[in-house]
Amino acid sequence: MGHANKVTADGTYATQTALTSAKPTKRTSSLDNIKRPTLQAALFAADFMPGVVLSVALVKVFCRLSESLKQSGKSRDEIIRKENSFAAECMLIIASMINLAKSDLLHHSICPDLIDRMWFCLQALANKDLSFLKAMQAMCRDKLIEMISSQDAERREIDKTGESLVQVRSAPKIVQPDSPVHFSLLSSKTEMSDLIDRFDLTMSQALGDSSMFGKDKNDLFSTSKLSKVTQLTGFSDPIYAEAYVHVNQYDIVLDIFVVNQTSDTLQNLTVELATLGDLKLVEKPTPLTMGPHDFTNIKANIKVSSSENGIIFGNIVYDVSGAAGECNCVVLNDIHIDILEYIMPASCSRSHYRKMWNEFEWENKVTVNTKIKDLHSYLNHITKNTNMRCLTPTEALQGDCDYLCVTLYAKSIFGEHVLANICLEKPPGNEPVTGHVRIRAKSQGMAVTMGEKISAAQKQMPVVEVTDNEALND
Repeated sequence: MGHANKVTADGTYATQTALTSAKPTKRTSSLDNIKRPTLQAALFAADFMPGVVLSVALVKVFCRLSESLKQSGKSRDEIIRKENSFAAECMLIIASMINLAKSDLLHHSICPDLIDRMWFCLQALANKDLSFLKAMQAMCRDKLIEMISSQDAERREIDKTGESLVQVRSAPKIVQPDSPVHFSLLSSKTEMSDLIDRFDLTMSQALGDSSMFGKDKNDLFSTSKLSKVTQLTGFSDPIYAEAYVHVNQYDIVLDIFVVNQTSDTLQNLTVELATLGDLKLVEKPTPLTMGPHDFTNIKANIKVSSSENGIIFGNIVYDVSGAAGECNCVVLNDIHIDILEYIMPASCSRSHYRKMWNEFEWENKVTVNTKIKDLHSYLNHITKNTNMRCLTPTEALQGDCDYLCVTLYAKSIFGEHVLANICLEKPPGNEPVTGHVRIRAKSQGMAVTMGEKISAAQKQMPVVEVTDNEALND
């Protein structure tokens, strides 16, 4: 506590008293400051996966040693003595790691599955059943080969698109002299123009051929600009406006089409926009003057700083020429920016996934409420509507079972990670699947938004594709 005399504004004296208290600091053990080898440092950092690997490796080394001693031609007593000596050293190492995992020296608790795995290796060395040890060694080798082959297949599937793009860019494109010229090459290309071949589109519509758009009738609508047009005002309003939302990673371009539906000249017509979320309006649109039944285009640029749902709202303010200073206002409909525009499927290793799952502090648990009655159909429906990749190998999803547990992962263009764990159960009878979906992210907005996307996707039924033979049979 300290005292100090201060002079106030009116010239009088005042005494100021300050009470300081020492903030209690976290007691650190002297063991934390010791420089240890890599494996020992990982164990003291509560990372016991290397300890499990070491335990299994010691069991395999003991099997190799036992086989080599039997082929060396030594006496039985000497073989037993060396086996017992090496087994005792291995058991001491494993028992020390188990003791460390159950002690109070670590800052975090250890997963019980890791401790059980090390305890299993300890019992295998204590019993020294060679038939059991050989079976364990062969099973571990088969599972390792299966895991490596599945990872290679998954990596080839992920890199398939990238490799094809590299080959297309590197290989020269040879065009024959008599090959037809696409009419789209003669049209001007702007940043707001789509890449649909108008001539081929018109010809396909005239001939009734929908092969270029696939079997889905909505593909034509999804590949055109109309799927991204948002109506901002009504047809009966004095000003009609609609906006084309062009999302380009870190920025959004709004191409607003404004029509003056009155017989008056509108002065100082301004589109006032505001954003909600991590969106920022770069520049305010300039005021315009529109004649009777005139129309114009107004562009607005908006910067995006995170992959959370954003809302753009505002109004159109204008003055009528000749009116007594009245200012009219038309409120615009909200424009919702979808988070799926920034979420991309990604893949990561199991250790990295487990590390992020433990570090991320925001979790959103969504209860499964759907009419889907198949486990795999629900999984495919969720991955399609959330742009998340299933990290569980395909081999683990094979077979018929009444429950399903998979992990999903996605990454935004801003470097944000989204993790999900789906646990499903198929009730007896013809009932929909039940379970829950746990979502973890580093930010609260990401976890909440992805939970809303999954809840909205559950209300939709997956589209069942009908083949040509089935359509003919019907």
